[in-house]
Amino acid sequence: MDDLIAEVDRTCDAAHRPGGQEQPDWLALLTVAANLAGQLQALADDLVEDYVEHCRMHGSSWTDIGTALGVTRQAVQQRFHAPHKRYGPETMTDDLRQAMVHVKQAAVHHRNNYIGTEHLLWGLTAEDNTATRLLRAADVSPEDLHKAVGARLSMGASQAAERIAWTPYSRKAIAIAEERAEAAGSAGIDCDHLLLGLAQIGRGVAAGVLSEAGVDAATLDGRPRLRG
Repeated sequence: MDDLIAEVDRTCDAAHRPGGQEQPDWLALLTVAANLAGQLQALADDLVEDYVEHCRMHGSSWTDIGTALGVTRQAVQQRFHAPHKRYGPETMTDDLRQAMVHVKQAAVHHRNNYIGTEHLLWGLTAEDNTATRLLRAADVSPEDLHKAVGARLSMGASQAAERIAWTPYSRKAIAIAEERAEAAGSAGIDCDHLLLGLAQIGRGVAAGVLSEAGVDAATLDGRPRLRG
């Protein structure tokens, strides 16, 4: 609690008035504290959702998950079983559709019943596209990234390829990609948009591989978009 109070004091410009003789602006401090609490709550929700999804992927029932969280099966289903937005081929460019072929092949080959950020980055760097051109523009070798992320792909035990689900970080990455595509006036989500999404979320296996290569969203933003 002391650390959080110190963070509120540090980030609130009106926390302490000049000379230190007057009372601080308590309403300004309250506003900053409420914003910080909201950020922490969102992070906490993401954390729990991530583990709920992994429990489901590894066979836990909604009853078991509800027991672990101290709530009923109905309550946990209502909270976490909301349908996720689907991104069909019609929302993607030809390059991204081809990259998605590599993405699914990586998941199936490694017997993974999920598509993580590592699968997405592996697919994006499998062949020439707007993502690999963006990386080269940032002086990063797509081939080296492809090898690095390939080394992080782990063998699972799933054989139900038709039941592959996207992880929360992967869904967030493509949601960011969609926003970037719309902002750029693109007719569909392209490979470079998804690469930027992976870099922007800053979490997951792909973010770790990108970080080790010195790549982040700031590095990639502002680079020329080299279309085919």
